[in-house]
Amino acid sequence: MREERIELSQRERERLKVVHEIERGHLKQVEAGQRLGLSTRQVRRILQRVKEEGDRGIVHRSRGRPSNRKIPVGRRERMMAEVRRRYADFGPTLAAEKLVGQGHRVSRETLRQWMSAAGLWKPRRQRLKAVHVWRERRAAFGELVMMDSSPFRWLEERGPQLQLIALIDDATSRIWGRFAEQDTTEENLRTLQGWLERHGRPVALYTDQNSLFVTSRPAPVEEQLAGKPARTQFGRALSELGVEWIAAHSPQAKGRIENLFGTLQDRLVKELRLAQVNTVERANQFLAEVFVPFWEERFARVPQQAREAHRPLDREHRLEQILSVRERRCVASDYTVRWRGQVLAIPRAEVRAGLRGARIEVEQRLEGSLWARFRGDYLSLRPCPAAPRFSTTPFGLRPPGVAENRQDPSKSKSPIKRKYIPPPDHPWKRTFLNCQKPDISILR
Repeated sequence: MREERIELSQRERERLKVVHEIERGHLKQVEAGQRLGLSTRQVRRILQRVKEEGDRGIVHRSRGRPSNRKIPVGRRERMMAEVRRRYADFGPTLAAEKLVGQGHRVSRETLRQWMSAAGLWKPRRQRLKAVHVWRERRAAFGELVMMDSSPFRWLEERGPQLQLIALIDDATSRIWGRFAEQDTTEENLRTLQGWLERHGRPVALYTDQNSLFVTSRPAPVEEQLAGKPARTQFGRALSELGVEWIAAHSPQAKGRIENLFGTLQDRLVKELRLAQVNTVERANQFLAEVFVPFWEERFARVPQQAREAHRPLDREHRLEQILSVRERRCVASDYTVRWRGQVLAIPRAEVRAGLRGARIEVEQRLEGSLWARFRGDYLSLRPCPAAPRFSTTPFGLRPPGVAENRQDPSKSKSPIKRKYIPPPDHPWKRTFLNCQKPDISILR
């Protein structure tokens, strides 16, 4: 007679061993219950079942049976049809959250198994990564804020490729950000301004070593004499705000914001798609009014310390002046300065002694206005109109060539002068011996 094979789990094998010890008299039922964590009454039930059915009696009665909590097949098919229609490229966690909003409650793990069986989800392979020492979060909100940008197809094919400039607090994971078409100094200053107006001045700002934050140029002579290192426009603004700047030497060093971008490139892209956002303006509005409050409610953490490390903005912290682009220029004799291809004039009413030929700072603010800083005072600047092109001189005379240029545009350009090449019989090419001798009689 062929013996029947019984598959037992590790827990069932341990129970069967204890039952055999009870049958041999090596162990009492009370001691067996204490070892197995069962009551004496449950131990007697297991003994009775083993006596009647043999070793198979130790197997749990629910093995091989469908669970009483199993989701009905019809409901499962309806949820999977919704996933295929709207959330085919969503992850199990995000798809489960969206299904709950539509009245379909299912756990993330259950949906992951369904999506894996349907071929909609493939788990990421575990890769060997370099070892980086774990760093504990900062204790208070505002002690350390990380800042970075991420170029990505945030609007997919509905709009242009954008840059997401974001900040995240190290202690609480609270975020703020803006979409921009270019990762420029002005856009980074606008994003920092949003954080400052909402929370105040953080203790330190953690960024990478991008050229927006690190410069290789030498410092101006005035800064060298004052003992100041060369700084970018962003570094100068942080110094005036009293915010410490910390540079990261690897992407793993600022892993919290790198992980943030990895999450946003999955969640935020799909949220923008569901909201049918297709412009930069609408994307910034959706980010500020919808996604950031959702993120802080869903993912923000409680810091270790209740105190807040942010410092308020004082009266001397004029953000419109600090968060600007400044460059030194020399004032011409007619009280004008050159700025990015245009000529700017200082109004006559604001001209003062020592201004002509002086070195001033031209300040372009984020809203586009231009100002001049001279000896601690601000002077307004206005663009000079371009000089008109006259067809006649101020005396009413027609410049030479104007009439010809109107009749024949081809004559407006001066003709190309070609190199003169003398012919072979030219006197310049004749040698002295070949020349005819002069008639001496005529000279006499």
